Parts: sequence; C-alpha cells; structure tokens
Amino acid sequence: METILMRGKPVADVYRETITEKIAAAKQRGLLVTLAIVVVGDDPASHVYKGRLVKLIESLGGAAKVIELPGDSSEEDVIGVVKKLNRNRYVTGILPMMPMPKHINGDAVGAAVSPNKDVDCLNPQNSGDVFMERSKWAACTPRSCMAILEHYGIELDGKNVVVIGRSNVVGKPVAMLLLAKNATVTVCHSHTKELPELLKTADVIVAAVGKACFVKPEMVKEGVVIVDVGINAVGDKLMGDVDPAVAAKASAFTPVPGGVGVVSNMMVMECLTRNL
Repeated sequence: METILMRGKPVADVYRETITEKIAAAKQRGLLVTLAIVVVGDDPASHVYKGRLVKLIESLGGAAKVIELPGDSSEEDVIGVVKKLNRNRYVTGILPMMPMPKHINGDAVGAAVSPNKDVDCLNPQNSGDVFMERSKWAACTPRSCMAILEHYGIELDGKNVVVIGRSNVVGKPVAMLLLAKNATVTVCHSHTKELPELLKTADVIVAAVGKACFVKPEMVKEGVVIVDVGINAVGDKLMGDVDPAVAAKASAFTPVPGGVGVVSNMMVMECLTRNL
C-alpha cells in the first residue's frame, strides 16, 4: 500500500492563484483588498500568526491594517474598535486575534464583527448559517481539512469519520462540513468511552484534541486516512495529535508541520475575497 503524504502547500497554491487574480481585479476597479487584524495584549502566538497573515496578504497583492491594543484594554474598548472597522469602507475583512486576554469575552468580540467582514466565522450568524448548510464559510481550519481531503481525492460519501475534539473552532464545524459530504460522523471528546475501539472503526480520523501523539498505531486500522490538526510544542519540535508511527498504517495522512496549518492561512484569504 502506497501512502499519500497530504502536504498543505500544493493545496494552498491552487487557492493562491485564484485569490491573487481576484485581488488584482479588485485593484483595477480601485479597491485595495485590506485585512484588519486586531491584536490585544502580547500573546506570542497571536503576534506570530499576525506576522504570517500580514506577509501572506501582501504577497497576494492586498494590504493589512494592524491594530494593536494594550493587554489591559477593556472589552468595551475592543468591541468599539471592531465596530469602527465595520464602518470603515476601506476595510474588506476583520480578524480579531484569539484568545483574548482573560478579562475579555472573545465570543462577544467575535459577535461584534459584521457578518460580511467576518473572515473566520466568529459571528454567530455565520456559524449558524454553516450549521444550517446555508453557507460554506466555516472557520478557516475546518475548511482547510476539507480542502485537503478534496484535493487528494479522499472519498467521504458513506465513510465512517471520527472527529476527536468538540471545540467550536474545529471539532463541531468540521463535523458539520463532513456531514454535508454524506460522511457518517462520530464526534469524540474527553468523556467518550471506549475511544480506541471507536477509532478502529474509522475510515478517516480528524484529530483536533491538542495533545501531542495522542493517537497511537494500535488505535487505528490499516488504510485509515489521517487529518492531523494538532500543533504541539514538544521540546524544540512541533508534533501533531497523531503519533508519527501511525503513518505506517495510513493510506493518507497530513504532516505536522506542513499540513493543515499551511492551508488554514490561505482559507482566511479565500474568505476575505469571497464577496469580490
């Protein structure tokens, strides 16, 4: 059995071409596609992510507007900044960096983003539309998972898919997108009993549990497809939620790093340009 290494870059490159063309066409009409990024405090991961998004949008021909607020900003102040960006006709999309400082309700900030400027499905109206299958614009990571599976020709219709993790950011929305492709989906979490037995029934596993090497080879069947969403720092390495040894039993799997994360950033850009 030949194992397919489902790298993210070839997937992202397909989207890059289309997005670049849309941004160029908008520029010819006098519109500079602009992503506003709101960062509150000094969370290192948020600043790294911000830097990557700025570099990406500029490489596609668009622009970034970065608003950095001190960590002790009030929730009211942050929401006020978001609402001002909603009214700014030169801003195409808005992305508040999560997580917010503990004294700020991130859900409230996300809900303040105008639905048509929301690039990561933070507004509950947009997430509700995804749930009701009225919209395909789920959060960027679930869409990244689906884009990879489609690109590499992984059949989902009628397949048993196990999603590990039930977060609003990945687990729940990716389950909805998989259901829309007629997969039979089981969502597992910290209270799930007999998890290894459930995993052994899976044709496809989407791992988004946030624990390094959580899925072991003995938990999966031969020929399983692995989509590893996890990015965990282990010493000086980045590890996924799936033990690398599982690759020997898989028919296809995403590497970490170099898999889902590479596509996720491009999904933000696709959503940014959806109304052009």
